[in-house]
Amino acid sequence: MQEKEKILYIITKGNFGGAQRYVYDLATGLPKDKFEVVVACGDKEGDTLINLLTEKNVRVIKIEGLAREIDANNDFRVFKNLTKIIKEEQPNVVHLNSSKIGLLGSLAISYLKLTTKNCRPRSIFTAHGWVFNERQRSYLFKIAAYVSQYFTVLLCDKTIAVSEKTKMDINHFPLIKNKIKVVHNGISDFETLPKEEARRILASKDADKTIIFSIAELHKNKGIDVALKALSLLPEETKEKIIYCVAGNGEEKEYLEKLTKGLHIENIVRFLGFVPDAKKLLSGADIFLLPSRTEALPYVILEAGIAGLPTITTSVGGIPEVIHDMQNGILVHSRNRKEIAEAILYMLEHKDKQMEFGKEIRSTISNFFSLEKMLEETEKIYKLT
Repeated sequence: MQEKEKILYIITKGNFGGAQRYVYDLATGLPKDKFEVVVACGDKEGDTLINLLTEKNVRVIKIEGLAREIDANNDFRVFKNLTKIIKEEQPNVVHLNSSKIGLLGSLAISYLKLTTKNCRPRSIFTAHGWVFNERQRSYLFKIAAYVSQYFTVLLCDKTIAVSEKTKMDINHFPLIKNKIKVVHNGISDFETLPKEEARRILASKDADKTIIFSIAELHKNKGIDVALKALSLLPEETKEKIIYCVAGNGEEKEYLEKLTKGLHIENIVRFLGFVPDAKKLLSGADIFLLPSRTEALPYVILEAGIAGLPTITTSVGGIPEVIHDMQNGILVHSRNRKEIAEAILYMLEHKDKQMEFGKEIRSTISNFFSLEKMLEETEKIYKLT
């Protein structure tokens, strides 16, 4: 009987964003007869991932003190904890996720390879996006991010980029071109709520209106403020026919609520807050909107696609690898409220295109962005590294 490969997944935060969803899908989806899986994550920022993995009988190790923010003293303690965990677990592969743990983890593995004889795991890093692409960051911060993320890729045996754009953003650096492999995020079909039930949850008394829906963390990168400004540009007679629903929470919540009132559109906007398993509500929406400033390859676009929703989104990151403008959705430039407003008007005036886009995007996701394909390609990387 073939011995199982032991995979240790490490991720910074224990909440349930895109990177955590990716780790969950791999940890629960890989063949159990071939792989033994352990997940390690920080103990300071959420426990949704921990709870979900525990329900699936996946062993989870909490890394004391690990958090996204940089703290030299604390990060050194985390480094020591990582080396201890890796040494005790003796994995065949350590699969790192997120920028912070990517650097700390790759350094810890390199240190162990230099100082021990019996702990030499293969190292994989998945780039879910690059911090240096966040526009609001300072110039010095971006330089530091470029350097740290370059060294992460250099030190790891292989890096998985979740989109071609993610690969291109760093592929020009020396000595790493052959280290990077693109494996797109993938999803499987899922159950949604009955349409009328979902519409009532989304829009309450306005369920008879056209429902535009966003699922997004309320963070500047997601561009919800741009969407609100776009809504304010719509003709009054159009505003009377729509309701914009946003599922998600985050540090921009108070600002976005004030902006909504300042734009005098509070009667057509509903902030739903954090909604567990929000994708179940996609069946109640008419149009999906993701106005992000930056992305890698967001799961929510795949979810809206598999639900057959006509989508308006920005041409950032790997999104154009999924949404092909005017073929299976509408692409607009990031931070462009006018283009978003025009796209909404186009969708509202062309019901036939809504149906066409919905059918085409569902076909695209099913054929090219399946969970099965993601699992198969990732398994190949584990074997070949």
